[in-house]
Amino acid sequence: MRGALLLLPLLAAVAGSAAPAPKAPVAGGWTMFRGDPQLTGRAAGELPAKLRPLWTFQAGKGISSTAAIVDGTVYVGSLDGQFYALDLARGTLRWKHKAADEIKSSPSVRGGVVYFGDESGKLHALDAKTGKVRWTFQAEAAIVSSVNFAAGCVLFGSYDQSIYCLAERSGKVVWKVETDGYVHGTPAVADDTVIATGCDGSLRILRARDGKELHRVALGDYVAGSPAVAGGRAFVGSFANQVVGIDLASGRVLWRYEHPVRKFPYYSSAAVAGSTVVIGGRDKMVHALDAASGKELWAWSARSAVDASPVIAGSRVFAAAKDGSLFALDLKTGKPGWRFEAGAPVEASPSIAGGRLVIGTMDGSLYCFGAPG
Repeated sequence: MRGALLLLPLLAAVAGSAAPAPKAPVAGGWTMFRGDPQLTGRAAGELPAKLRPLWTFQAGKGISSTAAIVDGTVYVGSLDGQFYALDLARGTLRWKHKAADEIKSSPSVRGGVVYFGDESGKLHALDAKTGKVRWTFQAEAAIVSSVNFAAGCVLFGSYDQSIYCLAERSGKVVWKVETDGYVHGTPAVADDTVIATGCDGSLRILRARDGKELHRVALGDYVAGSPAVAGGRAFVGSFANQVVGIDLASGRVLWRYEHPVRKFPYYSSAAVAGSTVVIGGRDKMVHALDAASGKELWAWSARSAVDASPVIAGSRVFAAAKDGSLFALDLKTGKPGWRFEAGAPVEASPSIAGGRLVIGTMDGSLYCFGAPG
């Protein structure tokens, strides 16, 4: 039985109806997939020690897109082809927009515009307040990647085996880099460089203003996740059952981590805080590694594959498993704490802002968690 059924009065909210509104969330935002341009998966501040569902919203189909939270609005796409803007305090619908196909891309918000791609290969730029179309761009295959920003460009990857830089105001192509495989993940941005991975097994370090390749690093196999960048290094998991640490200045692999027993791919993107890298695996575990050496600090069994990318908020890691369990782990020790059973598979990653955690499930439910009372 799904854990939500234990809280029926709270979860009466579907498709825009909600329980009495809780107190308005404090200021803060989660403007893009992984929370910042470096894709560190690190939230500002802590979440309350005890979390409960404050509202749910029901989309027409599953949600694998990770929500953005900006100025009291939650933005998320669904496999029903609809893109939704919801009130963060109540979960009520503000507006929705019909895309050309399923939406797996996680939205990014900047300068009053929300950006996302769809399975038809169309990138949408909508007015964040009204949902009105600013512009669209048509790639040659699906866009699962999210948007990042650098040098006045909208950056993303596509299944047409390309990394794009489009003019932010018009959507016109500024530069395009062709790769040798699908680009599933989101490019990271650090200073004046773009760091991108893809299914050709390469990590590319590109100059942001013109796309010139500065370094290319062989990772050994497909990469579905997005690189996390901190301290001049990139951290990424691969389908070679490894997590890799790369020096960005030299393009040199510094270390490769592989669990001594459980040999499974990493679909999740890593989160980084201080000297700790945290990543979920298809080995049904969450791994914490030392950023300098790649040495395992702890590993915790989730009892189901962890494709969703973990988020670090203060002293805790928040993550989700394919079996529908949402959970918090102590960042230093991996000791489990808060847990919630959603009762449906989870592929989307948590979004954390303003004392709230928002996440969607594959039955189309979008949950918002916060403090009781």
